[in-house]
Amino acid sequence: MMGRKTPPAADAAACTLGASSQRSKSVMRLIPREERFFDLFVEDAANVLGAARLLEAMLKNYDAIERRAGELRDAEHRGDEISHDIGHRLEHTFITPFDREDIHALISGLDDVLDLIEEIADTFVLYRIEAPTPTAIQQASIVVNQCQLIHEALTHLRGFQGLDRYWIEIHRLENEGDQVVRGAIASLFENGADPLQVIKWKEVYALLESAVDKCEDVANTIERIVVKHA
Repeated sequence: MMGRKTPPAADAAACTLGASSQRSKSVMRLIPREERFFDLFVEDAANVLGAARLLEAMLKNYDAIERRAGELRDAEHRGDEISHDIGHRLEHTFITPFDREDIHALISGLDDVLDLIEEIADTFVLYRIEAPTPTAIQQASIVVNQCQLIHEALTHLRGFQGLDRYWIEIHRLENEGDQVVRGAIASLFENGADPLQVIKWKEVYALLESAVDKCEDVANTIERIVVKHA
């Protein structure tokens, strides 16, 4: 028994559907992505890097700390403005450079780093800390190095290639930061420090460690974006 023949009308419908699907894909390729997002990511990262450098300078020089803390608050406000700009564009953009949830994760991560940097500076002012420890300065420098790498990675994000060296180094710095903080906290108890000072410095070290960890979270987000689009 011969198989049933596909009616001519069905063949025509299938061809039309296939052609329509192909046209849709072609049209999607012709619609440009909103490239301004990449510029805003770099701008956001540059603002975070500037804040990290302000914190490092504040701890190294330790003068006019209230003024420097105020400058960091200004940087935090600027970061909010950039985040709002990115969020607004997300609401009004059809084709984004990569998945929307990854864009949200990226800007949220940068915001978290910036918020922690501001909180660290405010803690030094609030607790009236007389002078930063070498560990605090070292941790602040680690945050600067991580933020520098994040900024460089986002500068080259458009190509989605060759960025692994950035997140690898950020991870290495996070491990270094963990070791530095563990040693510093252990020394607080070994040296018989004043209990109030122990409480203050544990809080400061915890905030610095959180900033280092958040930088690693941003690196993980960048890695996820690159893996999806490489």
